Amino acid sequence: MASKQVERVLIVGAGIAGMSAAIALRRNGVAVDLIDIGTDWTVTGAGLTITGPTLRAFRQLGVYDEIAAQGYAGEGIRVCGVDGEPIRDIPTPMPPEARVCGSGGIARPVLYKILSSRVLADGVRPRFGMAVENITHEGDGVDVTFSDGTTGRYGMVVGADGIYSRTREQIFPGAPRPEYTGQSVWRMFVPRPPGVDRRHYFLGGEAKVGWTPISATQMYMFVVERTPRVARKPHELPGGLAGLLEPYGGYVRQFRASISGDTGIVFRPLESFDLPGPWHSGRVILIGDAAHPTTPQLASGAGIAVEDALVLAEELVRHGSVAETFDAFTARREQRCRLVVESSIEIGRLEQQQAPPEAQTAVVERVLAKLTEPV
Repeated sequence: MASKQVERVLIVGAGIAGMSAAIALRRNGVAVDLIDIGTDWTVTGAGLTITGPTLRAFRQLGVYDEIAAQGYAGEGIRVCGVDGEPIRDIPTPMPPEARVCGSGGIARPVLYKILSSRVLADGVRPRFGMAVENITHEGDGVDVTFSDGTTGRYGMVVGADGIYSRTREQIFPGAPRPEYTGQSVWRMFVPRPPGVDRRHYFLGGEAKVGWTPISATQMYMFVVERTPRVARKPHELPGGLAGLLEPYGGYVRQFRASISGDTGIVFRPLESFDLPGPWHSGRVILIGDAAHPTTPQLASGAGIAVEDALVLAEELVRHGSVAETFDAFTARREQRCRLVVESSIEIGRLEQQQAPPEAQTAVVERVLAKLTEPV
């Protein structure tokens, strides 16, 4: 049931956080306007690793069955050495009541298709190529001026516009900006060999190599590298990635041999920042990477973004008023999201120090176990 105080919400950003918020709010009867500065649903990156807690969030959102059918859902993480030989398996159990697997993966374009189809089915018609020029709090609402000169009035504005959030800059002009963590990540799609049934990490070398199944026939491989911040030209990517993979054995050797000048490789620096809570001002709130961007070491960025959306919708129904909703949201979200962000940075530091695999996986196990607890 929609709140009498919040009958219409503006969501800025049509990525995973924004689409999830649109779905969750529409389910509760709230009218939603969704805008994005891009010209269409923009998909960056290759694949997405999905933890058990993230799969639980997708089930609560109503899209788990589609993700399991079109992506990958399984159990466990296998840790290997540089030579490709297994060191140990990390279990990824979820509570039985969650009714989800403990690990998963999906191609980002497939996930966007699933979420965007649900958004459209819920009657939300996104406006692309649109930004917010001005936000003014006026009485019991927010007056918004858009980049095309149109205006709107809303009971709440949700900033879901990512790590470079313009909404964050508008409500917190002095907020920290993204900073390079000292690592960059390479990603590419590779075939899924018969018998590969789980995520893999290859630890102990100068780079961290891993892969995640994303369908019955496909995986995406990633390489996390410690390096000064560099801009790489497209023609440099195949040779650069092949060089990093040269010491690694097992199936990695096969994947390295397949790299050519036509191979699609995504390379990007890893950035983060720490924005102290609360992540709201007046009737405007930040969710997802706009509030708490995380590096990919725990594969939980998408998960905590979807959780944000679910919790915001739940608390709006529970409390009705924006102030009470935002306070309850902060109480449920800040500590959990901070755990993911800080632990991901900690793992990144251990990777850069070439710490023993046991030290790196200990943090992963500890935090994933904590995240299985109720949201």
